[in-house]
Amino acid sequence: MYFRRSGASNHPLEKLVIIPTYNEKENVAGILHAVFSLHLNYHILVIDDSSPDGTALVVKELFSQYPGQLFLEERKGKQGLGTAYIHGFRWAIEKGYDFIFEMDADFSHNPNDLEKLYSCCKYDGADVAIGSRYVPGGKTENWPMDRQLYSKGGALYTRLITWMPVKDPTAGFICYKRNVLENINLDAIKFVGYAFQIEMKFAAWKLGFKITEVPITFIDRKIGVSKMSKGILKEGVLGVLKIQWSSLFKNYRKKVSSIPNGKNTYYTEDVAAEHK
Repeated sequence: MYFRRSGASNHPLEKLVIIPTYNEKENVAGILHAVFSLHLNYHILVIDDSSPDGTALVVKELFSQYPGQLFLEERKGKQGLGTAYIHGFRWAIEKGYDFIFEMDADFSHNPNDLEKLYSCCKYDGADVAIGSRYVPGGKTENWPMDRQLYSKGGALYTRLITWMPVKDPTAGFICYKRNVLENINLDAIKFVGYAFQIEMKFAAWKLGFKITEVPITFIDRKIGVSKMSKGILKEGVLGVLKIQWSSLFKNYRKKVSSIPNGKNTYYTEDVAAEHK
């Protein structure tokens, strides 16, 4: 594993944006500049899975421009989105960040919307804020019809199977309070694609955390190649069934909780009754 800090920080460790990359050389500098140009004290951790196109080198070249704000972890081989985020979650917890964000490198997620998610968690009482395409005000742009059908159908399918009250369960633009990630047993999260996004939300919901969806516009990537594959779609379909099956016949809260009694610090009897 490769780790490098770009310098000592004089700012509080409050907001960390995790951006996993694989062959995002054409996008990564732009997305980093866009987030830092907000001048709102966001730090960024890029997790690169040995991109053959030299994505990590582009990041390293920007260390001197963003000292104490830009960080890089390089992993051997293409290990998947889910493991990249879990790696980043552990890094963020160890460093002591209060709000941890998931974000794509390809500008599908608008950096200007980061503050919407942050404010929702910081001031409006959410434990998890999701940038949602499928709540009022949310939408997609430049998507072909077949992808819209897959996405909306997958969201409906997930809600029907899991009963989870989240309209965009596969969304990947998210803000977590540190307490949420500290209370989830990250070793129990096994999926790497769409199902990873679903299981993280499902685990947070089952542990009683408050999830709020914030409307965003999701814009299809303009540069580079989508990482979507038949394997990821299959994992999403079968993973939802496995997640719900596990929650019905096992003590799911105990499995996904990082503390012995399977309850987070906010857990109440009312929440327990709601999530049975």
